[in-house]
Amino acid sequence: MTTAASLPAATRRKSVAGRLGHPRTYVGLAALSLLVLVPLGINDDFIFHVFITICLYGALATAWNIVGGFAGQLSLGHAIFYGIGAYTSTLLLASFGLTPWIGMFAGAAIAAMVGAAIAYPCFRLRGPFFVLATIAFLEVIRLLSLHFRGLTGGAVGLMPPLRIGWEWMIFREREPSLFIAFGFLCLCLLVAWWIRNSRFGFYLVAIRERDDAAQAAGINTVAFKLYAIMVSAALTSMVGSFHAMYLGFVEPESMFSLTFSVQIAMFALIGGIGTVFGPLFGTLLVVPVTELARGWLGAQAIGLHGFVYGTVLVLIVLFMPGGLVSKFDKPIGRLLERLPGGRSPAEATVEGRAPLLEPEVVAERSAPGQVILRVDSLYKRFGGLVVTENVGFELKQGQVLGIIGPNGAGKTTLFNQISGFIRPDAGSVAVLGTDGAWHSPRAPHEYARLGIGRTFQVVQPFAAMTVLENIMVGAFRRHPNAAEAREAALEVAERMGLWAMRHTEARNLTIGGQKRLEMARVMALEPRILLLDEVMAGLNAADVKKAVELVRDIRDSGVAVIAIEHVMQAIMSISDEVIVINAGRVIARGEPATVVRDPQVIEAYLGQDYVHAAS
Repeated sequence: MTTAASLPAATRRKSVAGRLGHPRTYVGLAALSLLVLVPLGINDDFIFHVFITICLYGALATAWNIVGGFAGQLSLGHAIFYGIGAYTSTLLLASFGLTPWIGMFAGAAIAAMVGAAIAYPCFRLRGPFFVLATIAFLEVIRLLSLHFRGLTGGAVGLMPPLRIGWEWMIFREREPSLFIAFGFLCLCLLVAWWIRNSRFGFYLVAIRERDDAAQAAGINTVAFKLYAIMVSAALTSMVGSFHAMYLGFVEPESMFSLTFSVQIAMFALIGGIGTVFGPLFGTLLVVPVTELARGWLGAQAIGLHGFVYGTVLVLIVLFMPGGLVSKFDKPIGRLLERLPGGRSPAEATVEGRAPLLEPEVVAERSAPGQVILRVDSLYKRFGGLVVTENVGFELKQGQVLGIIGPNGAGKTTLFNQISGFIRPDAGSVAVLGTDGAWHSPRAPHEYARLGIGRTFQVVQPFAAMTVLENIMVGAFRRHPNAAEAREAALEVAERMGLWAMRHTEARNLTIGGQKRLEMARVMALEPRILLLDEVMAGLNAADVKKAVELVRDIRDSGVAVIAIEHVMQAIMSISDEVIVINAGRVIARGEPATVVRDPQVIEAYLGQDYVHAAS
């Protein structure tokens, strides 16, 4: 069998070459080159300025999109990093004669550190804390720059020394500035493209869609959001360094402007946040209109840009809520597929089937029958309500442990403690690692990395991603390379019966399909312990039968399973042992046939009707 991990380098190179020869690539590069060719052909200073502005704003919006679009962390204070880059390069040039080509890296490093310092405490909280913090810090930094006049020039501002030449990023002609601005745009687009098509980008989108599900997939969500803000801040700062040289003047009101920050975010929103080229499309739509209006109307156009931005934004929200990309991507994509290098209809519909997942994937798991999870005396209270009280058990490899009980008994709270989403007030959870040692992790992603995978009572797919991309998020834990993760995800999709739907967006699946997808994403983690939280609830009889067969297949592969379920026939048929919880306490445990006849269980949960039916 050819596994994902054994993909030859030649195959990967062929894949890259095929991507470069695709119409989307060469047509996109040709269209991008027009940003340089059009002004060079017209050869007018004002047109040069318009296209330089498009490139700069497009680069800034693309950099913002890394944290605001991919990671879903709205920043309305991105001018902080823009201003840091502008002031750092200007001060280093004025004070030490240091070229902006070097100064911009110093500004980028400072901006990245400031971004991390602002974001770290906010990313650990839920809600709009990050966006509020960015606005607050922007205002604080603006006021500080006004106050320290000896360093920043205060309200008067600073002018970089007038040194002409490439070394200083200052020119008499417009062409060199256009080339540099275009270079920064290409850099930001390249970084954004690389991120979106790498594990980093998949993780950011997963975090944006479902933070809890991302943690359950082994993603340290705080760390990856910090990486995103640091990359975004560094790129924004570098563009700010050049823009300061281009403008020839820096002052606090323009460098640390809330309006400017909102404009950057708005370009991405208009074009399509979370896409690689959406921010540039938004810039191309709005900036030429406002700049041309300013050129033609002069002083009469003061404030006109705000009207244009607002009008375009309202129209986009009303008629294209996903941005320009969502409206035109598919029809343009169909046209591009007809060009040389595009896929033929046969190629578009017929692909080689992925091989079934073979038993080798469980080779490093513990020996059959060995205890791999210990839950000891868990106790959890919310206010005056005790939700788990002295709950404990052991789980062996290859065992299916069923947990039943009435609604509100504390079953899901127990799951959340076993998977790290809730810390118990007392007691402990210990997992046997592949190193043979027992571990007691603290965060959900640490549990996932030790081999605990879980589903959720309310299904949590990454809605904006396809079925295959959802599964890839899980596969990345073992296969960091995107090509390898894709091959592993295809194998899991085949095994879980999702092959035919692999290119369907998760939001378009039925409830049964979404639950199967969530199980597939967890199985792509190659877990040693699988926690299933009511995966059969709401399914029809046929889907329940498929789910039962799937759980048995998973158990037979060596994975230990803990299942919370209300479909009694199903849980009794798959469980080796059953635990019954009521009011947070274990009231019975044992083999299924024994437990269902326990008087306490009958009174608290099953009722006599179930016992008679089972008999």
